[in-house]
Amino acid sequence: MNKEEDILLKEGKMLPVMEHFYTLQGEGAHTGKAAYFIRLGGCDVGCHWCDVKESWNPDLHPLMNAEEIAETAAKHCKTIVLTGGEPLMWNLDILTSRLKELGCSIHIETSGAYPMSGHLDWITLSPKKTGLPKEEIYQRANELKVIIFNNHDFTFAEEQAAKVSENCKLYLQSEWSKRDEMYPKITDFILAHPEWQASVQTHKYLNIP
Repeated sequence: MNKEEDILLKEGKMLPVMEHFYTLQGEGAHTGKAAYFIRLGGCDVGCHWCDVKESWNPDLHPLMNAEEIAETAAKHCKTIVLTGGEPLMWNLDILTSRLKELGCSIHIETSGAYPMSGHLDWITLSPKKTGLPKEEIYQRANELKVIIFNNHDFTFAEEQAAKVSENCKLYLQSEWSKRDEMYPKITDFILAHPEWQASVQTHKYLNIP
């Protein structure tokens, strides 16, 4: 990356885009809805079970003009999902401002480990033990989605739920490779704690992106 590109990246005029595509939202409160996904490269949270580790190194993904990618996305759908990687690593002000001008509702899927930026309508907070969320995001989160990989993650989920607002939806989602083991435990946990709901990666069952 040259000096000029670095400046444009910091300003949010350019962003490292791993991929962008039109599909159905597979998880959480908006499951089944049409959405245009913009997956940004770059993440240093380092979850060992991450299913998009190819997103971690931002240098592997082309820098794209933020306003142009917004215009491409808005042609397909008015529900836009920013994901990664960790999208809050980058300045999202220009991308989201253009999306709002185009009449879009902007969702983000984030670990919350970086400061907030951009105009966001729906925040999915998926906290990770390896990089805990900034305090500022807890009260703004619309849904809390905790990935269950082992039994201790239920304790972690309750610790995180204590920090979000009373209006935040609470979801438990099994790590994909552990789903046969963990969904029975998730079911039992939710029956005992009905404020939680189960989230399932329906896009993997539908074999769509």
